[in-house]
Amino acid sequence: MPQITSAPAVSPAPELYLYQREGAYIPRIAAVHDLCGYGKCSLGVAIPVLSAAGCDVCPVPTGLFSSHTAFPGWYMHDTTSILAEYLNAWKGINVDIDAIYSGFLGAPEQVDIIRSLYETYPNALRIVDPVMADHGKVYPTYTPELCEAMAQLACDADVLTPNLTEAAIILGEEWQGTDISDAEANRIIRALIGRGAKTVVLKGIQREGETLIRNFVGSAETETVEVHNEYLPYMLHGTGDVYASCLLAAIMAGRSLSEAVDFAGSFVHDAMLVSAEQPHFHERGVSFEPLLGKVCALLEE
Repeated sequence: MPQITSAPAVSPAPELYLYQREGAYIPRIAAVHDLCGYGKCSLGVAIPVLSAAGCDVCPVPTGLFSSHTAFPGWYMHDTTSILAEYLNAWKGINVDIDAIYSGFLGAPEQVDIIRSLYETYPNALRIVDPVMADHGKVYPTYTPELCEAMAQLACDADVLTPNLTEAAIILGEEWQGTDISDAEANRIIRALIGRGAKTVVLKGIQREGETLIRNFVGSAETETVEVHNEYLPYMLHGTGDVYASCLLAAIMAGRSLSEAVDFAGSFVHDAMLVSAEQPHFHERGVSFEPLLGKVCALLEE
């Protein structure tokens, strides 16, 4: 079972609620992600997970992929040229948005598109999953210009969910690996908050010799706390998208930030166990479908 523990010399954080669910109202979320044909990630994860949490997901596709980029010979279509007219059409029919959730981007210009959404919907919760790198390596479609644009977007986030590599890129620092101390995790979170992010969930701290995966969360209003789960000794494509989508699902269900971080970590852990029972699971990505009932249960009292 996941456990929440305080970092050294830090008092437990008070409960922080980022969205108040009201009655039968169904919140609308603009999901600014790519759409991948094979290999579960991005919109293929965000739509079912957030829908299970009783949200109306409004996709804004940043690119179309034949498969995720771990496969050879993938095809990508950049949708940047259509997005301005796509979103202008929303204005014409008075689309209202309660949260803006962005992930993988196809071009630096797409940051301006997201900022235009922020201007159109100034009261919407801003969730930025800065999908651009992992384990010290930048994803193959990301140029230095796109990494810099993503780093700038991170400063506008109400909730920022970087892994350690992405945090290093945003801060302009060297990646230190995944074995970092509690104090260093807190320093990184405070540095990201200092750049403008209001709440930071720092993912993927894995220390040598341990059987835990640690995530740390802190905000401008709370101290840093740790949430950890059992470490599973295999990697799956799309777990970051599942994590961020589950985190947002819990937030939009009216759960506290600490509850949301706990739920997201537990869900990813359980989905990885389900995935390991599937053929070719390393290639297919994370299998979360049998667990969507747990997301629906977030709406229960």
